[in-house]
Amino acid sequence: MNKITNGWLNGFIGVIIFSISLPATRVAVQDFGPIFLTSARASIASILAIILLILFKQKLPKTDQLYSLAIVSIGVVVGFPLLTAIALQYISASHSIIFIGLLPLMTALFGAIFTKQMPTIAFWIFSSLGAVVVVFYAVQQDFSTSIIGNLAMAAAILICGLGYAKGAVLTKQLGGWQVISWALVISFPIMLVIAAFNMPIQFNTIGMSAWIGLAYVSVFSMLVGFIFWYKGLAQGGIAAVSQLQLLQPFLGLCWAALLLGESIKWQMIATTILVTICVLGTKYFNK
Repeated sequence: MNKITNGWLNGFIGVIIFSISLPATRVAVQDFGPIFLTSARASIASILAIILLILFKQKLPKTDQLYSLAIVSIGVVVGFPLLTAIALQYISASHSIIFIGLLPLMTALFGAIFTKQMPTIAFWIFSSLGAVVVVFYAVQQDFSTSIIGNLAMAAAILICGLGYAKGAVLTKQLGGWQVISWALVISFPIMLVIAAFNMPIQFNTIGMSAWIGLAYVSVFSMLVGFIFWYKGLAQGGIAAVSQLQLLQPFLGLCWAALLLGESIKWQMIATTILVTICVLGTKYFNK
């Protein structure tokens, strides 16, 4: 199996792992507060990352790389998990998954800024159409009761795209799994303190499903998924492998129905397909 094929395989495994993240978060946030859930998952993943870095004798990042690692940390370690945890207190996992269809667009936007390689006008037209489709779907729902959830998810996608793009650029310097590991280490002291101060008063009231959700987002969503994802980007190329993100909304909807028993409305499927077509259009015209 050649390097490119390995890259697609690793990237696909990463997408599968990430696609379960929102349903797992939805389960965990039923018993854990969003702040504790975010800080706890980051703290657990940080401990595992420290072990990996020591085990494989990784050198400390250079001073100029710490700024980029801080952005990655803010984007994917703190921002996205916290905002999605907040959102999932107000909206269903299947509803939130629709927004994931915009993640490749946000990643491309920040990627263009960081690399200073601007896409074509047609690219931005398709990008805008995708955004319009998502907004149209959102306002068709009971927006009066889910405005916080919708805004939180929109912000989560924005900041996650920032973290993805910066992490992808930094992968060329540090390597795939090292990027997320160092980003976790940077956030560890703060996240540990926040987790300690937001710990549930009674743990005996926490259901087993919430513990399983916390374990999944801590180990897989926060660390293992990124190891495969960034490794895939490094092996197969950022532009090519990142297209696998298009599969995430479809996989996420399936997991939400299978694990949570949530109903999948035809509007959700139609929205996901339309967003995917728009994203494919952006990539076709971004040559």
